[in-house]
Amino acid sequence: MNAPVKAGEIVRVVDFGDAQDVRRIEDFVAEAGASLFHRPAWLQAVAAGTGQRAAGLISERMGVVTGWLPLTEVRSALFGKALVSSGFGVGGGIVADNSETAHALAKQAETYASQHGFSAIELRGGPIPQGWDTWSDKHCGFERALASDDGAELLAIPRKARAEVRKGLGFSHRITIGRSRDDRTAHYACYSESVRNLGTPVFPKRLFAAMLDAFPDSSDILTVWQGDTPLASVLSFYHDGAVLPFWGGGSHAARPARANELMYYELMLHARRKGMTRFDFGRSKTGSGPFAFKKNWGFDPVPLTYGAWTDGDAPKRNIDPTDASFSRKIELWKKLPLPIANKLGPWIARGLA
Repeated sequence: MNAPVKAGEIVRVVDFGDAQDVRRIEDFVAEAGASLFHRPAWLQAVAAGTGQRAAGLISERMGVVTGWLPLTEVRSALFGKALVSSGFGVGGGIVADNSETAHALAKQAETYASQHGFSAIELRGGPIPQGWDTWSDKHCGFERALASDDGAELLAIPRKARAEVRKGLGFSHRITIGRSRDDRTAHYACYSESVRNLGTPVFPKRLFAAMLDAFPDSSDILTVWQGDTPLASVLSFYHDGAVLPFWGGGSHAARPARANELMYYELMLHARRKGMTRFDFGRSKTGSGPFAFKKNWGFDPVPLTYGAWTDGDAPKRNIDPTDASFSRKIELWKKLPLPIANKLGPWIARGLA
């Protein structure tokens, strides 16, 4: 599917089997300073880890990439079919040299969705096409610069949160950082219990493995241990000078042991030693507990602008776990035994891209 934009420019579907095509897009993402979630490697890891197919539209002029729209083809018996930019990410959307190219990519995405049976397109950032639904009041991002040394990093944390970190330091917990099978097992144990306690289905274990394999030099797992028991663990990415603690959580025992607070502080120190200059705390639902936690750590919330297109009269896709319609299901999920939650969760969660 090739569509002319203007003289000499073409919009087409990306062939992920073409290594040269993928390399050109990776280079374009890097040159544009786009997000981790724009990288073809992210889409391919999502596909490998969840079965949700990688797709995307590219615009080019005389062999030079001028625009890129990464897409995950989400198919779910529970949540419908949608093109998401980008699946399982908090960012994405259109990256283009100019507004005309951005518009052409959006129109071609609408055509692609209609031709392939997708009733919705979701853009998590970037320019939102005119006529699409858009909102900036549901989620905020949190990011700040890392301090110059360990002591300054501790002092950069506001007083109340800093006191919790100091308590965590006082326990002399063991800290490990790696990518081994033991690191992955500890992370999944902590993360799966954490999301079950929040009433949320856990993502497939193979998604985390696929991400670590896709980013061998820019991802790792930091775990806080009490003896041989993992208390809290986070899988992080390193992109464009920032560390992104992306999937993290702790057990019930982590709270009195201040393991979560210690985990993020130790990650700040580790990231600076790796040459990072920024700590990207990710997104949180506006007004939620995690939103307050990040503010208490001295991070200023920045509203995130998302957009969506819906085909005709199709119902709007809703995967927001804080929506009132999910409240009863969330309370029931919190009561599930962890082995059952971990068995059922991945099948449900693969549709929550």
